[in-house]
Amino acid sequence: MEEENEQCNSAIDGNFEEVCPEKVIKFKPPLYKQRYQFVRDFVDQHKPKKVADLGCGDTELLRLLKIYPCIQRLVGVDIDKEKLQSNGHQLSPYLGEFVKPRDLDLTVILYHGSVVERDSRLLGFDLITCIELIEHLDSDDLARFPEVVFGYLSPAMIVISTPNSEFNPLFPTVTLRDADHKFEWNRMEFQTWALQVANRYHYSVEFTGVGEPPAGAEHVGYCTQIGVFRKNSGKVYKTSYPSLQQEKMLKFVLVGEVLILVERLRLRQQRMLREQKDLCNDPDNTDSSGPPQVLLGAVFTEAEEARIENSPKPFCEGDKFFVPLQRLLAYPKVHRLRVTEERMRSLISDSVQLSSDGSAVMDDLYKSWDYQFEDY
Repeated sequence: MEEENEQCNSAIDGNFEEVCPEKVIKFKPPLYKQRYQFVRDFVDQHKPKKVADLGCGDTELLRLLKIYPCIQRLVGVDIDKEKLQSNGHQLSPYLGEFVKPRDLDLTVILYHGSVVERDSRLLGFDLITCIELIEHLDSDDLARFPEVVFGYLSPAMIVISTPNSEFNPLFPTVTLRDADHKFEWNRMEFQTWALQVANRYHYSVEFTGVGEPPAGAEHVGYCTQIGVFRKNSGKVYKTSYPSLQQEKMLKFVLVGEVLILVERLRLRQQRMLREQKDLCNDPDNTDSSGPPQVLLGAVFTEAEEARIENSPKPFCEGDKFFVPLQRLLAYPKVHRLRVTEERMRSLISDSVQLSSDGSAVMDDLYKSWDYQFEDY
C-alpha cells in the first residue's frame, strides 16, 4: 500500500504543500481516509463475519475494522514482516474493551505472506480487501493474483482499489504517484481487467471510487477507482414455496380450518336441536341413537374419534354458539398443525371472535343464510 508519510510521491493522501511548493488538490478528508471509510461503510452495510485485508501494511484499516461487532475474524497479510511486527501490538484490545467486552468473539491475526501464494488459512472469508495493492505487483505477480484471490480463496466479496491515472495530470507529479508502483491504470484499463477476471471466476463487479475531481475536471473521474466484486451464486432461477414454517402461512391455514370447523359444528348443533324438538313433538318416536358422530361427511380413525370425544364439547348460551379451542385442536386438520392452545389463540384472535376468557371461538347460532343448509 502507499505510504502516506513518503514525501512528494505520496503527498496526494496528505498535506502536499508542506513538502512540495506546487499548488495541488487537497482532499478533505485525506484520500487514504476516504478509501478506508469506503470499506467501513461497506462492512457496515453487508455485515461480514470474516474479513481479510491483503497488503495490510501499517494495519490501520484493521484497527478501524475491529470495532465492528459483526466481524469475528479479522486477518491481515503483508509481505513486509517488519511492518507486521512493529504494528501488531496496536491491534491488541484496550483496557476499555475489557471493561465493556464485545457480544461476539473477535480474533485478529497477522500473517507474513504473499498475496500471490495460496494460503489455506484465508479460505472461507466473507470479504477480502485489496486497498492500493495491485499497482505494486509486477506483471508476473499480477497474472497470478486473480488465480489466487478469486480462484483459490474465492471469498463472497472482494474490494479492490487502485489509482486512476486519468487524474494524475491534476497533480504536479508527471509519472507515477509512488516510486514502488509498477503501473497505474486509467478507468478503461482497470475496468477491462476487472470484467475479465470477474467473468472468468464467476463474479459480478461494480465500479465506483473516492476522491472527487475539482469543478471543471469531472471528466477524469475519481482519483481512486474501486471495483466491488460479488461472487455469483450460480443459480439460474430461485423461488420459495409456502410452508407452515412461515407464520403468515400457518395463520392463513389455521384460521381457514377453524372457520370451516366452527361453521360445520354450528350447523350440526342446529340439526341436533331440531331433532330434539321433533322428538319432543312426536312422543311415539323411540329412536334414541342420537346424532351421528361423523362431521358432515368427514371420516375419522378410531384414535381420531377418541381424541375428539375426549375434548370439551361445543355448547350454546342463548343464541351464541361456542366451540372450545381444545375441541378444534382435536380435529385432524388442525391437530396436524401442531400448535398449542396458547399459540392458536394468538394466531386467530384478530380473525375470529373469542369467548370472554379466550378459551373458545364464539359465533351466532343462527344466521340469515341458514335456510340454504336445511338439508344437513
